[in-house]
Amino acid sequence: MTLKKLHVVIISSPGIGHLFPALLFGHRLVTHHNLRVTILAVTTNTSPAESKLFKPFTSNLHLSIIPIPAADISSVVAPDAKILTRICVMMKETVPAIRTTISSMNPLPDVLIGDIFGAETSVIAQEFKMPKYVFITGNAWFTALFAYSPVLDKKVVGQFIDQVDPIEIPGCKPIRPEELVDPMLNRDEESYQVHVDLSVRVTLADGMLINTWEGLEPQTLNAFRHNDIMKSMLKNKPVYTVGPIHKKYEPTGLKGEVVEWLDKQPAKSVLYVSFGSGGTISSEQITELAWGLELSGQRFVWVVRPPNKHCVDGSFLNAGQPSGPVDFFPPGFLTRTQEVGLMVTCWAPQVEILNHMSVGGFLTHCGWNSTIESITSGVPMIAWPLYAEQNMNATMLTEELKVAVRPEVLPTKKVVGREEVEKMVRSLMEGEEGKVMREKMKALKEGAEEATSMNGSSYISTCKFVEDCLSQIDR
Repeated sequence: MTLKKLHVVIISSPGIGHLFPALLFGHRLVTHHNLRVTILAVTTNTSPAESKLFKPFTSNLHLSIIPIPAADISSVVAPDAKILTRICVMMKETVPAIRTTISSMNPLPDVLIGDIFGAETSVIAQEFKMPKYVFITGNAWFTALFAYSPVLDKKVVGQFIDQVDPIEIPGCKPIRPEELVDPMLNRDEESYQVHVDLSVRVTLADGMLINTWEGLEPQTLNAFRHNDIMKSMLKNKPVYTVGPIHKKYEPTGLKGEVVEWLDKQPAKSVLYVSFGSGGTISSEQITELAWGLELSGQRFVWVVRPPNKHCVDGSFLNAGQPSGPVDFFPPGFLTRTQEVGLMVTCWAPQVEILNHMSVGGFLTHCGWNSTIESITSGVPMIAWPLYAEQNMNATMLTEELKVAVRPEVLPTKKVVGREEVEKMVRSLMEGEEGKVMREKMKALKEGAEEATSMNGSSYISTCKFVEDCLSQIDR
């Protein structure tokens, strides 16, 4: 008798930060766990970088990628709506197209996985009687806050940001009010209610797959499994640790401009500066950052985008768009730093850069994908959080894991001055603090590699997920 190959559908919401982990996780399920996977990628026509991600994954016969154009929401949502609201409405309005695509599959898939923004797609799983799971592309600490949000909504009086004491999460590290996720910073905005409603829907899934690993967040993962309040928030459903999900560095022999430049630099001498696929900073902050880098005297590679004073996630839905001439730096900056700095517009091969022997530090927005790529490359960081749960990630990196430094005041609250930039860069690249962090990073990197190796904690957890799926569809 031939065992049936389990067919899993993964639905990814718009944005490279959501799509890339879905592609990587789907590929892992196919290559390491012998599954058939179809990824339904809800994409926007404003992000050229999204389509470029598909190419490396198209050669596997058991991994299919179907782009689904996101529904036009211009008549449903205000143009200045927060990114969370826009993505959630986009996913809701695209449900009919997703349903049509799934219903045309013969045979139908066995299991449906959606990210947190695709909670509305659970109705499709119910309709076709498929087990449904939620894929959390962030970490466990963020997941704990997210799942506990409905309780906090009833428990906390007034604005969260006005609370004096840290926000308590049962069994987990508390969170300072100013470091909460963006939608919780203003309860009067529409995105706050979207956040709360979403957190209720997500916990109705049959289980959670989280992009973390046991050795990285033991306290929070223990709370999910043994704290009665947290267990009840998750409806006593299983939590599977499947991380780190990241692109593994595989030298190809082909070298672009950035790698060729890095080849000429001394070991551990280059600071890589990038605010991810969606992050933007103001013109004033670009000026101060440029001066700080120049004053530090350190080598650097900087992925630059045009300034945006009013929106720190201004490139989230249009990553990869050409930015035009780079003319927003202090006068003479490009000339004065041409021997030690390389400017790259919009996009750079981040995994290749972080794994290059000449790179010794990473100034990052602390998106979870970038954080994982830095950890798995063994590169310490300057934490520069901008939006979403990045403030929480920065706190984890600086206070708990102690592999990053950060500005004294959140960059979203105050422009970080050139003197402070210079100080952080020097500390990371040539100071004693940087050496200590580099050693800590080595241990984290080894733990990450062990988690996804054969019989590692995340490998075993993913095997358990597959077993649970098979047991549900065999009922």
